[in-house]
Amino acid sequence: MGRDVIVACDFSNAQAVFDFLDKFTGRKPFVKIGMELFYAEGPSIVKEIKKRGHKIFLDLKLHDIPNTVKKSMAVLSSLDVDICNLHAGGTIRMMEAALEGLTRPDGSRPLLIAVTQLTSTDQESMENDLLIKEPIDKVVMHYAANAKKAGLDGVVCSPLEAGKVHEICGKEFLTVTPGVRFADGDIGDQKRVMTPAQAKLIGSDYIVVGRPITAADDPVAAYNRCVAEFVD
Repeated sequence: MGRDVIVACDFSNAQAVFDFLDKFTGRKPFVKIGMELFYAEGPSIVKEIKKRGHKIFLDLKLHDIPNTVKKSMAVLSSLDVDICNLHAGGTIRMMEAALEGLTRPDGSRPLLIAVTQLTSTDQESMENDLLIKEPIDKVVMHYAANAKKAGLDGVVCSPLEAGKVHEICGKEFLTVTPGVRFADGDIGDQKRVMTPAQAKLIGSDYIVVGRPITAADDPVAAYNRCVAEFVD
């Protein structure tokens, strides 16, 4: 897979997401299905969106004991998604177990990426809430290196960190970056943000864009703008 824009379909029900996706009569966007939609509609929503021809990033951020994550990933693997993820904070062993569960009998599997630190987390909240006193950049790079060591395909990270992740883990190690906003847009509750054009320059492989597209007056035009800035 090459560089692409992933649209975060953070809707509360199937009808809302279908109404949104029906607007795209040309290029079918790569879609992120998060917790809200998956918990509301279950695996059927994944199957239906896949049937419509969209690639899917299933964003459930698993984090549990290794055996539970392994069994859960085996279930998710059967849904034929393209990318799924977990929290790097669950340890290398948990990530290795996830890969074991995700790999099908024929050896194929979706891409597996790890969340380093959420883009809503900054240095102050990491220190005060999580009692992690190291610089956030050092923490993210350590988690990324652990994910690489466990055999994962990449990480979710801030676009501000994508270039350094590639320096440490290699150019083939994928960086999937939320926290992307247009230069003239609202940053919402994100703390560490960047425009699509900036994310491209710094080396992001995928950008995840939600409200700047889904809440736009013309979502298709906003999506096409993202693609023009980041992919083309």
